[in-house]
Amino acid sequence: MIIELKEGEFAPITQNNPYALVAITKHGVELSRRLHKIFSQTDLYYMSKFEKGDEDVKGIQLFSGSVRMLLPTLFQQYKGIIMIISLGAVVRMIAPILKDKKTDPGVVVIDDRGENVISVLSGHLGGANELTRQVAAALEARPIITTASDVQKTIPVDLFGSHYGWVWDSPEKLTPVSASVVNEEHVAIVQESGEPDWWLYDTPIPKNIILYPSIREAIEAKPNAALIVTHRLLSQEEEVLLENGIVFRPKSVVIGMGCNRGTSAEEIESVIQNTLIDLNISIKSVKALCTIDLKKDEAGLLEVVEKNGWEFVCFSPEELNESFIEAPSETVYKFTGAYGVSEPAVRIYSGADHLELVKKKSGNVTISVGVIPF
Repeated sequence: MIIELKEGEFAPITQNNPYALVAITKHGVELSRRLHKIFSQTDLYYMSKFEKGDEDVKGIQLFSGSVRMLLPTLFQQYKGIIMIISLGAVVRMIAPILKDKKTDPGVVVIDDRGENVISVLSGHLGGANELTRQVAAALEARPIITTASDVQKTIPVDLFGSHYGWVWDSPEKLTPVSASVVNEEHVAIVQESGEPDWWLYDTPIPKNIILYPSIREAIEAKPNAALIVTHRLLSQEEEVLLENGIVFRPKSVVIGMGCNRGTSAEEIESVIQNTLIDLNISIKSVKALCTIDLKKDEAGLLEVVEKNGWEFVCFSPEELNESFIEAPSETVYKFTGAYGVSEPAVRIYSGADHLELVKKKSGNVTISVGVIPF
């Protein structure tokens, strides 16, 4: 089947993989077929006039018409797009369909001889820089990346801790803080929780980036910019660092929970939100919700974890009873076979000796909260 591209119409493609690979020349088609075989996460598209007869068997999609009309569809559906087309042509074709660096896919260009692989668009957030490295390695080509933080081997602020699942509170200061980093200005980092081995290079941390043991000490140092890694909600006095700073939320908070059968997701979520606010903890730092295996099919719990993208971990009564329980309950044991649910579940998963909240009963829900001590 040949995709007939028409102006203003959505191209009827079939997506099977996260990356699209596109070629429009004879040599580009040969190169694309080779890369498609090596790099299995791609869907390959090329012009029908280069049809070889084995496209259906190999899952290759043919198109007729201008490749420019194919790109809006690819932009909507793929994580990244690899094009064996000249850089200038690609820039002109994608310019009208660009929206935002937080949503645009990564775009990578390969020259017709397969000698250079160029990161063109969404190098960090869209993953084009990493995709460039992977494609260049597959083709034994030269990766060309111009992002300042990559070239200088310093912190890519928009990706700081992303491989651990860290998220920022607000993107408002991403650009000015990134500028401070690459311009070698005084940048303070304060880390209160989260994985400590976030430095990705085999070279030392640049001298302009200084780690401070507390927010107070960072404020006193008067840096040009700040990166704060914490699960805590900052106080008004601490927020002075955010004049040119960003708060990153590591996935370090664990919730333990027990509930009566049939408890609604709305009640469960309300208890979680109110509890975290009382503890001055950001809900963005929650990593997992843990409970007893008797609750593995509890609809309310399943709805909450799916909505928030949290891990859902269940322990057997025997596993829970092996943990230290500060507030054991004979009543809970009578119904579940465990002397506690929320408290030991948090202790087992987090490995924390001290909990932010040992146990609280609220309506149909019992909740405990701990922070993973990295």
